[in-house]
Amino acid sequence: MRVSMVVAERSGDQLAALLLGGLKRAWPELTSDGIGGPQMQALGFASRWSCDELSVRGLVEALMRYRRITAIRRQLIDELIAQPPDLFVGVDASDFNLTVERELRQRGIPAIQLVCPSIWAWRPERVTKIRESVRHILCLYPFEPALLAEHGIEGTFVGHPVADVIPLDPDRAAARQALALDPAVQVVALLPGSRPAEIRYLIQPFLQAARCMLDQRPQLQFVLPTHELLVPAIEQALQATGMLGRVKVVMGQSHAVQAACDVALVASGTATLETALFKRPMVIAYKMQWLSWRMANGKRLLPWVGLPNILCNDSLVPEFLQEQVQPQVLADAVLRWLDDPAAVQRLQTRFTALHHELRQDMPTLASHAIEKILAA
Repeated sequence: MRVSMVVAERSGDQLAALLLGGLKRAWPELTSDGIGGPQMQALGFASRWSCDELSVRGLVEALMRYRRITAIRRQLIDELIAQPPDLFVGVDASDFNLTVERELRQRGIPAIQLVCPSIWAWRPERVTKIRESVRHILCLYPFEPALLAEHGIEGTFVGHPVADVIPLDPDRAAARQALALDPAVQVVALLPGSRPAEIRYLIQPFLQAARCMLDQRPQLQFVLPTHELLVPAIEQALQATGMLGRVKVVMGQSHAVQAACDVALVASGTATLETALFKRPMVIAYKMQWLSWRMANGKRLLPWVGLPNILCNDSLVPEFLQEQVQPQVLADAVLRWLDDPAAVQRLQTRFTALHHELRQDMPTLASHAIEKILAA
C-alpha cells in the first residue's frame, strides 16, 4: 500500500501525521510520500518538498509565489502519474490539492480530501471543482457531510484529530512545570501563527499588546511557541518592542503552552480550535495584506472567522480583524478574561461539550472509511 499526501502548513502536518499513524495500523507495510512536514517525516514519510514551501496566507501572497507553487504542483502531478500511488490524500490546502486531485482522478488514481473546504464559510463557488476532483471527503465537523450531500459529494464525519490528542481535563500545573513557568503567576499565551506572512502582520501588535498588559500588570508571564524558521523575525520584533527577555519563546510545544496559559491571544486558524479544546479563554485577531483582506472578506458568508464561534454558532470569544488589530484593544480584551472567572467558567462548559462532539478517534474512523473507498 502506497499513499501520497500533500500538506501545506504545520497544522496540516499534524493532522496528516495522525492520519498516517492510523493508516499504518491498518496497513503495517504502508509507504508514504509527497509534500509533508517534520511530524510526518518522523513516521517515515518521504517528503519531496517541505510543506513550508507552500505555506502562504491570502490571495495576494499566493499570487506573489504563484510561479514557484505551480511549478511544484506540476512536477508533483507528473511524478504521481508516472508512478501512481494506491491513494492520494490532500490534507486541507484545497486551492493546491483540488487541482492535483482532479488530474489524478481523471487518470483513475483515487483521490480523497482530509478537511472539507469551508464552503459553509466562504467561496461556495468551489463546489463544482470539489465534485469533479475527489471521490470522498473526510470531514472534521459533524454538519459537513449533509451539506456536501446536497451538492452530490460524498463525505464522512471522522471527528477532529486534535480532539483525540488533547485531554478532556488538561493539566495546567504539569504544563507550567514543563515550560519552567511560575505556577503561581498568571500566564498569557501569544499565538501569532506559524506562517511567515502571519508573523509579518501579527507579531508586532501581539507584542505591543503584551507590552500594554505589562504596563498594567507587571507580574504577568508571556510565552510564545514557534518554529525555527520564524525565530529571526520574532527576535527582531522582541527587540523592537522592548519585550526581549519578557516573553518566553519556546520551540514547538504549542499544546503545552495552551495547557499552561490562563488566556491566549491567538491568530485565527486551527490554533483557535486547539485553544478551545484546552478550555482556555481567548482573544482572536487576524490581519493580512489589505488587498487579500478585501478580496477574502467580500466572499465571507459567516459573521465570524474563529472556529470556536463558528462551531458553537455563538459569539463566545472576541474577534478583532484587520484595522481592529490595535495593541491596547487586544490588551484590554485579554485582561477582561482574567477579571471575569464566572465568564471563563461558562466558556469552559461550552468548550467541553464541543470537545465531546469532536472526539471521535479520527485516525481509526478515517482508516475504515478509506478501506471502504478502496474496496468500492
